[in-house]
Amino acid sequence: MTTKNSDLVANLEASPQVANDAQELHGVIRVAQGNVALAAGDTGNADIVMLAPIPSNSTVTSVRVGSDALGGSCTYDVGIYTDAGGIKDIDFFATSVADGAGLAELRYEAANLNTTGQKMYTMAGDSADPGGFYYIAATFDAAGGSAGDMAFVIEYVVN
Repeated sequence: MTTKNSDLVANLEASPQVANDAQELHGVIRVAQGNVALAAGDTGNADIVMLAPIPSNSTVTSVRVGSDALGGSCTYDVGIYTDAGGIKDIDFFATSVADGAGLAELRYEAANLNTTGQKMYTMAGDSADPGGFYYIAATFDAAGGSAGDMAFVIEYVVN
């Protein structure tokens, strides 16, 4: 029988102890949540719905998104954009999510498990923290055409 320690346990047991990043142990969970009323013209191919600004140095633990039936064969990706609207990774969290479903956990639908504990700027593909915010957004990749609502709940950890 073996025992394998996570970095959190190994850091605690080290002599001298090694401080863990607050986002990984004893951080504060924040929530960004809301509803977006979509008009029929908001659900076309490549249309973007910016859901929430998330601090660049935070760690995202949960991304839940759901929508009404938006018509057609509507699907959307959930990814990361800059606060200026530039694409960082259009489908980092989820790819081709079907409309008409209640809130669904999408944090790891497309993202690798190894992204657990990574800061937003790392998930966005940056090597250093630029400060500020990144937006988590839904980008339609198959047109809807009907009006409806999109709801989201995003949980992230800060120091």
